[in-house]
Amino acid sequence: MRWRNVLAGPNRPMRSWLPMIVAWLASPVLAGDLAFVTSQNGNALSVIDLDRAEVIGSRDIPGAPAPVAYDPQAARVYVIAANTGRLHVLDEAGMPVAQSDLGEGAFGLAVAPSGGVFVTDWFGATLTLLDVTLKPVWQSSTAAAPAGVAVSADGALVATADRDADTVSIFDAATGRRLHQVKTAGPHPFGLTFHDGRIYTADVQGDSVSVINPVAGLLVAQVPTGSHPYAVAFAGGRGFVTNQYSSSVTVFDADTLEVLDEVAVGDYPEGISALPDGSAVAVANWESDELTILNAHSLTVQARIPLPLGPRAFGVFTGRQALP
Repeated sequence: MRWRNVLAGPNRPMRSWLPMIVAWLASPVLAGDLAFVTSQNGNALSVIDLDRAEVIGSRDIPGAPAPVAYDPQAARVYVIAANTGRLHVLDEAGMPVAQSDLGEGAFGLAVAPSGGVFVTDWFGATLTLLDVTLKPVWQSSTAAAPAGVAVSADGALVATADRDADTVSIFDAATGRRLHQVKTAGPHPFGLTFHDGRIYTADVQGDSVSVINPVAGLLVAQVPTGSHPYAVAFAGGRGFVTNQYSSSVTVFDADTLEVLDEVAVGDYPEGISALPDGSAVAVANWESDELTILNAHSLTVQARIPLPLGPRAFGVFTGRQALP
């Protein structure tokens, strides 16, 4: 799947990139808190030490890698090459562990609570649970063009943002039984996340975040954002929304939903993920080729980390390594 053809708004030309030389050491010194950032135009996965705010290694991944999910408990990183639909599984040192060709519709990724991974299929309108060996456990129908996928904190529910249907589908995570399909506040929901028992979706063409009660299957609120919101993350008692066209992050209170600020980050921000201690969020900026670390309390940029061309990082890409 060529992602720029399905995102809302005009397509931007793919920039040229130089082939990358693999810079991964055989046994890199890994940090406790890590980020794994996909660069679609650069065909690369970068590993970032969040404590030092620096890249400690990179891995070439052909086929425009964009979706990503990091599972610290299993020490695994899942990446989909958007142009081919190949799922790559790597360890925390960036070494390949397994791969599976899922087809060009493979899109969103989320780590499953019992191991393995959830994968949406944009063209097939399905959600599939793959076990740790990448074999299907169940597959269920979503509405049209499922993009993001997220799992509740207790592991009981999994939800998809069905972009072309303007809905969120909510499933029993163990069985795949669809429980609800909820209309979003704005059109084209894309990234979504669970927080404190609710689902939050970034509605790309609605300039809004939808707030959904997943148990009741009801839209309960909405939050205004900047232009073309892409994804949502929570840190320090606040919600953070990347706004692609505004090159900013909207910040709102997680309890009251009051908008607190809109903060400039990099150009065309997309993927966003909280640091493990909740002190900051990491933002992948597609057009400025960098990861911005935004302090969740002061709302100041505390680091800018250069990356290969076109970082996307669509998914939960940060985490704290599990102790052996």
